[in-house]
Amino acid sequence: MPKWIRPHENGAILSLYIQPGASRSEVSGEHDGRLKIKIKAPPRDGEANQELINFIASFLKVSKRSVQLMAGESSRQKSLLVELPQEEIIERFKV
Repeated sequence: MPKWIRPHENGAILSLYIQPGASRSEVSGEHDGRLKIKIKAPPRDGEANQELINFIASFLKVSKRSVQLMAGESSRQKSLLVELPQEEIIERFKV
């Protein structure tokens, strides 16, 4: 099991390292035990957080309401709750 994911009663918690202001939004490997995500949006006024939620929801094929920012609103290190079983998330990331 990857270090960046842990079970939660409503799905799974993802530990992420975010790089805002990238040329495009994409999964970019791992960074210090966290899943690294590059986000196209700049880090201002919550734009990167919203883009992150949109990107993860689209990538995992779940609704935006199924993805919640749990910690790290103004940090590059974030925790997201995804309402999807841990095994399905890992399979969709193909890690």
